[in-house]
Amino acid sequence: MMHSKAYIKTASVMALALAVGLSGCSTISRLNPLKKGDEGPEAVATQGERISIVAFDQKMAPSESLAGIDFYVPEPKTVASWPKAGGPDGVEIDHVDAAKDFKVAWTKSIGEKSKGLSQVLAPPVSDGKLIYVMDGNAHVSAFDVNSGERVWEQNLNPDIKRDKDAFGGGLALNGDKLFVTSGYRLVVALNAQTGAREWEKTLDSPAHAAPIYNAKYVFVTDVDNQLMAFDVTTGDPMWTYQAIVEPARILKSSSPVIGGNVLYAPFSSGELIALDTNTGSPVWQQVLARTSRTNALSEIRDISGHPVIYRNEVFAASHSGVFAAMDLKTGQPRWTVNADSINTPLPAGDVVYLATVQGELMAVNRDSGQVYWLADLNEGEPKTKKSFFGLGKEKKIGIRTVWTGPILASGRLILVNSEGKAVAFDPKTGKKTEELKIEGAAFIAPIPVGDKLFVVTNDAKLVAIQ
Repeated sequence: MMHSKAYIKTASVMALALAVGLSGCSTISRLNPLKKGDEGPEAVATQGERISIVAFDQKMAPSESLAGIDFYVPEPKTVASWPKAGGPDGVEIDHVDAAKDFKVAWTKSIGEKSKGLSQVLAPPVSDGKLIYVMDGNAHVSAFDVNSGERVWEQNLNPDIKRDKDAFGGGLALNGDKLFVTSGYRLVVALNAQTGAREWEKTLDSPAHAAPIYNAKYVFVTDVDNQLMAFDVTTGDPMWTYQAIVEPARILKSSSPVIGGNVLYAPFSSGELIALDTNTGSPVWQQVLARTSRTNALSEIRDISGHPVIYRNEVFAASHSGVFAAMDLKTGQPRWTVNADSINTPLPAGDVVYLATVQGELMAVNRDSGQVYWLADLNEGEPKTKKSFFGLGKEKKIGIRTVWTGPILASGRLILVNSEGKAVAFDPKTGKKTEELKIEGAAFIAPIPVGDKLFVVTNDAKLVAIQ
């Protein structure tokens, strides 16, 4: 990100949101409902009239009516490629056939690790043969998925003194083109086989999220909550949509998802907005946010996980405590759960899984929103630690372990965490079953490609799990 005063201020707020927001969020006990609209089944949330989907506060707990009741989880299937953040369009990715042995196959360095304002945030993408990654210094690389050998590297860090550090951006693979966005205010089309630049455009503000695309346009979101459409072939700008500007956000890359001719875009304001892909006109709009008089961190409304389309519904969760299932066409909520999360929900058959900021993994009935079970992700972990250098009395740990995921792979719910581990849980009970040491803290969810899962760590390591 540029070293102007405005962007340094924004970066400081974002860093604070990550460091403090994940350290001690407690259950929010008070709520300030937003304006209500027509909540009938055919109502549509519009730009002028937002529908509040939070009407009351509730304590999150397993439903007594679901106690002892089993639920359906689909059989695993192989995913050959992962072309964009959130996976391929039009394909329900619920249970993947990958990482059966749950062992590290290989680990490779991808470049510069996270430090200062230069952060490793881009989720990897793959065509099944190569896996594409971006380090903390906007160096893009392609690696062979089987051997881990680097095939090519492209430096997108501009040689300008004012552009010293950047965070944000990501990758999207469209046939022979690799679209890249970065905190250096760039959107670039690279040749996917060689890394050569095909076209490049400069943005007004640093890109926040990985790009996505359809047959006509590449869609890019910047740190000012501006969503832009560019021509796939030429890079020419086509239309722009401006959401509410909200500088406080979580340091994660959350991208829109496309369903047909509608793009579902999350923003740091807590807005989830459905837009016509051809014109940028809003179709419907929801605000996944609530407020608390006792917890200022609930004011960070960011939807920092990807929205997920599954069986005619879209699922999304916000940091401020709203997890919702919404009708794909109207935006009307089917249910909401009070759960604050920075992760992407995982719908799978009868259930939706979500990892919360508090370190809980939950299984929710996909139809009703009732909770099957809650699991403490940090169960058995030490609650105290020595001060610096191992000296002094033990103190309570103030910073929570940050969990990212889950992905359902070969009968395991797998999450990665800030302690440098990949941990597996039983999808029916939430019980921890296995854990695997990976090289460095991980804040980017694993992606499936063939028989492997791939994880990019904060230390700029690409880890293949077989």
